[in-house]
Amino acid sequence: TGIVTLFAQLARARRPLLVYEDGRIVRDFVYIDDVVESLVAAVERPVPHPRLLDIGSGVATTIHDLARRVAELFDSPEPTVVNKFRDGDVRAASCDIESAMTELSWLPTWSLDKGLLALLKWMDGRTEA
Repeated sequence: TGIVTLFAQLARARRPLLVYEDGRIVRDFVYIDDVVESLVAAVERPVPHPRLLDIGSGVATTIHDLARRVAELFDSPEPTVVNKFRDGDVRAASCDIESAMTELSWLPTWSLDKGLLALLKWMDGRTEA
């Protein structure tokens, strides 16, 4: 949904981060390099009986926790939980990566914090150009 980059852009501009519902919506944030590595593993080690595998970090994170981490990185104001609801928003979406780890011999290596720091560095590089 792009919430990580949206929060990063707002926090960088020192604008408030608004967190919908009660802030306890759960997502699994995975860094793009880990997704790419999982795809490489799937090509290099195809499973005998193809099926869907969850690819993610394997860590459920609340949107409020994400917002706090992003705000802290950019030294922006504390996020505000607004208790507004959006139609169709999924309450919880996280991954069980056990099968992917076993069948593909794959393991995510990027933590949320490491990924957020990489995003910050990338954003800083883009503004200097």
